[in-house]
Amino acid sequence: MVTCKPKRNTYLSLSLIVLALIAGLAYLLNDFYRSREFPLLFYLAGTSIITVVILLLLVKMMASYKFLAAGKDRVSLWMPLKGWRKTYSLEEILAWQEEEVKANQRVFKQLILVFSDKYSFTVSNHEHHGYEDLKKYLARKVAKKRVKN
Repeated sequence: MVTCKPKRNTYLSLSLIVLALIAGLAYLLNDFYRSREFPLLFYLAGTSIITVVILLLLVKMMASYKFLAAGKDRVSLWMPLKGWRKTYSLEEILAWQEEEVKANQRVFKQLILVFSDKYSFTVSNHEHHGYEDLKKYLARKVAKKRVKN
């Protein structure tokens, strides 16, 4: 059984960034409340930008918190924050593709699975454990459905 689950290090680092941004937002609001050393426009722009960045990071974290299990000619998907669970047979996979992007001397890989109900599911090597095992499993079981770049 091949399982792909989110890496804890990714979520730990993103959580620390979110906490630092929340601390910065709290400091900015506290400074506005106590001293107001800067113009009002600075506080409005700063809090707006920090809030948008926090929300984008939280949405990114919630959207990428997903699990995949493959084995016994089935693929099971689970998104706990949506309360969504679905199991597909291997025949229901319409296509799968691996994308590679090279940046900063590192290779970022992503597997995209498309199912018969037109639902697509992505797994990346930097955000999920078991990426290479899933790739080998798909190459062994449904090699004909692979889309090559």
